[in-house]
Amino acid sequence: MNTTTSDTQDPSSALEDRITRQGSATIPTPQGTFELVAFAKTATDPMPIMAMVAEGTDFSKPVLVRFHSECLTGDLFHSLRCDCGEQLEEAMRRTSKEGGVILYLRQEGRGIGIINKLKAYQLQDKGANTIEANELLGLPVDSRNYSQAIHILEQLGIDKVRLLTNNPLKVKAFAKTGVEVIERVALEIEKRPENEHYLNTKRDAMGHKLK
Repeated sequence: MNTTTSDTQDPSSALEDRITRQGSATIPTPQGTFELVAFAKTATDPMPIMAMVAEGTDFSKPVLVRFHSECLTGDLFHSLRCDCGEQLEEAMRRTSKEGGVILYLRQEGRGIGIINKLKAYQLQDKGANTIEANELLGLPVDSRNYSQAIHILEQLGIDKVRLLTNNPLKVKAFAKTGVEVIERVALEIEKRPENEHYLNTKRDAMGHKLK
């Protein structure tokens, strides 16, 4: 069973996948005001990585950073099957208060996409956990790669981060890169009956730092 991404990112892969700033605008939100910046290979890319840069962020100090993988069901529809939407809102509150950057990565379902994610949910409703459901579909448990995200941090002039995550693999992704993780900052959301099994699986089988 493979529940991990690679510990380090391949620099040559980062060069091949190089993306650049394509456009930006200021957006006020209930959590605070952010500059929303789109990063992609071309200006016509329909799925850019979005950087949310909190107003007043001090880039001369280690920056609070969140790598948030897209979760349509949680982020947009406020599904209670996971903690993703609540994590995004809490990350927005914290970065707005302290200064920081959220990178919204187009990695739905830990990389399997929304359609396969819905199929996995059906299997979970029959008793499989989030890992077993992916495996039953013949899909990787977690195929995410963070080389592009780290390259975006470098473009923003960030070389030291306080990483807002419960996932130690995200910390390991910075090894042998030009960006240093000074601190891992927990982002734990209170469990609900609807997501308790999911969060316990992330803790017990995937190594997430959760109570």
